[in-house]
Amino acid sequence: MNVHDSERLSGLLEAAGYVRAGGGEPDVVVFNTCAVRENADNRLYGNLGHLRPVKDGHPGMQIAVGGCLAQKDRDTIVKRAPWVDVVFGTHNIGSLPTLLERARVQSEAQVEIEESLVTFPSTLPTRRESPYAAWVSISVGCNNTCTFCIVPSLRGKEKDRRPGEILAEVEALVAEGALEITLLGQNVNAYGSGFGALAAAPDDVRAMTEGGQSAFAGLLRACGGVEGLERVRFTSPHPKDFTDDVIAAMAETPNVMPSLHMPLQAGSDAVLRAMRRSYRQDRYLGIIEKVREAMPDAAITTDIIVGFPGETEADFEETLHVVREARFASAFTFQYSKRPGTPAATMDGQLPKQVVQERYERLIALQEEISWAENKKQLGRTLEVLVAEGEGRKDVATRRLSGRAPDNRLVHFGVPDEPVRPGDMVTVEVTYAAPHHLVADKPVLDVRRTRAGDAWEARQGGRDGQKGVSLGMPAIGRPAQADAPASGCSAAP
Repeated sequence: MNVHDSERLSGLLEAAGYVRAGGGEPDVVVFNTCAVRENADNRLYGNLGHLRPVKDGHPGMQIAVGGCLAQKDRDTIVKRAPWVDVVFGTHNIGSLPTLLERARVQSEAQVEIEESLVTFPSTLPTRRESPYAAWVSISVGCNNTCTFCIVPSLRGKEKDRRPGEILAEVEALVAEGALEITLLGQNVNAYGSGFGALAAAPDDVRAMTEGGQSAFAGLLRACGGVEGLERVRFTSPHPKDFTDDVIAAMAETPNVMPSLHMPLQAGSDAVLRAMRRSYRQDRYLGIIEKVREAMPDAAITTDIIVGFPGETEADFEETLHVVREARFASAFTFQYSKRPGTPAATMDGQLPKQVVQERYERLIALQEEISWAENKKQLGRTLEVLVAEGEGRKDVATRRLSGRAPDNRLVHFGVPDEPVRPGDMVTVEVTYAAPHHLVADKPVLDVRRTRAGDAWEARQGGRDGQKGVSLGMPAIGRPAQADAPASGCSAAP
C-alpha cells in the first residue's frame, strides 16, 4: 500500500511539472514512510542525516517527509531535522506539490497533518511502475483495535470506495494493458463496512450483496467479468471477516488466483486475546482447511509476530503448531516491535531480546523447512508464468528470466528461443525447487505474447532508468532490506 501511495506521489509531482532525476542530483527528495516497526524511525532519521550535507551543497534542494511516520511524529521531524522543508500525513498526500511551493516561497518548513481523509487517493494522478500489473485501492483505514498496531491511529477509520469507481479503474488499467490487478485494503475483506448499515448503503453496494453474499465476495465476482483481466489478487484479509462466500467467490471466479495471504500473528489463543485479534486457533485453521478444500493448489502465506508481551514458551509452541498444520508456502516473520501509543507498549511481560531472538530463529527454521517441502511438491508441474521485470535474482550463467506462477510463487526459467517481454506469458515445467523459488530449466513449452507485453515494449521509448516495483510474495524470515523509501525528482526545464 505504501508503494502504491508512492506511485500517487510520483504522479502528483509529474503533473506539477517535475521529472525524475534519474542518476542526477535531485532538486526534491520525498520520503514516504512506514511506522509499523521501530526500524522505520531509525532509517528515516539516519537517511535525513545523510542528506543534510547534500542539501547544504545544493542550494534550493527540498526534502519532504510523508506517510505514517510523518502522521505520528509531526512537528518532531522538523525539530530533529530542521533542514526538512515539508511534512505531510497519510490523509493529505495530494497536498505535496502545494506544500513544496509554499515552502519555497516562504523559505520555511511547512507541516500539514490532517486528522481525516481529504481526498481518496484513487482520484489523484498516478505514475504506475508496472504496465502489466497494478494495485487498486478499495478502501483506506481500519476499524480494528489490535493492541500491537499503530496503523488505525495513523490511517483512520475504514473508508470504502464505491464498487463502480473500483471497477472503472480496473477496466481503465486493463485497457492500458494490465493483465493483473491486486485489490488493496488494510482489512480488504471487511469491504462494505465503511458504508455503514446495508439498508443505507449506495445502490451499487446493495446490488453487489444480493443473495446475502458479502460486498467483498461480490466485488471479486464482478472483477471476474472484466474482459481482458487475467489475474486478480488481494491483500490483506483479516481472519475474523473471512467468510465462506469469499472462499466460494475465489474458487468459482476463474481469474481470481489460487493464492491467499492471511495474517496469523500468533497461534496461541491467549496471545491472540491479548492482541485483541477476534479469532482463535481453531477458527484460523478452519479457514485454511476450507480454502484447501475449495482450491487444493492454493498457496497460503501469512504474517507472524514473535515475542508479544506475555508470550510464554507454551504460547510460542502453539504458534509452531499452527505453522506445522497450516503448511504455509512462506511467511513474513517479525520480532515484536514496541510502538509508543499502542496498548501493547505498556503491557506487563515485555520479553528479553535474547528470548525473542531464539524463538524467532526456531520459527524461521521450521518455516523454511516447510516452504522447501511445499515447493518440492511443484516438481514436474506445468505452470503458466507471467514474465516479470525486476523480480528475484537472475542467474547470469544460465541467463534465466523470472516471473510469477498463478499461486504467486517465484519461478526462474531459461530464456526461450523466441523473444519474450515482461507482461508476456510463458508455459514451463518445474525442474527444481528451493525454499524461496522454483526453477524451470527445460525448454520453455510455450510463449504467449500479450497486450501487457505490448504495453511494456511501448513504454521503453520513454523509460527513465527507474526499476519496476515487485509484486512479490512475502519471503521467509526477516524481510530483505529494501532501498531507502525515497524518490528523487527534478523541476522540469
